[in-house]
Amino acid sequence: MRFSAREDIEAPIDYVYGKITDFGGFERSAMRRGIDVERKDSLAGVEAGANWHVGFKFRGKSRAAELTLQKVDHPNGVDIGFTSGGVEGSTNIELVPLSPARTRLIIRLDMTPRTLAARLLLQSLKLAKSNLTQKFKTRIADFAEDVETSYTGV
Repeated sequence: MRFSAREDIEAPIDYVYGKITDFGGFERSAMRRGIDVERKDSLAGVEAGANWHVGFKFRGKSRAAELTLQKVDHPNGVDIGFTSGGVEGSTNIELVPLSPARTRLIIRLDMTPRTLAARLLLQSLKLAKSNLTQKFKTRIADFAEDVETSYTGV
């Protein structure tokens, strides 16, 4: 199952890269939403191999996920792999400079089931794919707007 979104941001690529790799900020934001986040590595900064354990509720059940920063390509983006139960996946975040002050953000999220239970879960998600895709795109658009606002200081 795949989700993707694309947004153009009125900010330089280095600034946007700094925002997408602000893992401390993402950790704090997740914790404010009731998600348990624990960084498991001792790496400093943005390096491949960084990993997190994440606990959250989904469809009334407690779930856990392991996230690993697989690839860092400064300033062009990052790849993050994850496993949760029987679902494996990856998130590819790509940045493309459109001009010195404008950047295109492209995000792809792929999920693959590895167990029968995971296959059933993803099948049920496919039934609501249009609604989930819209929510995904809205979240990415909100993030892009926040990055623009923080860059311009408005």
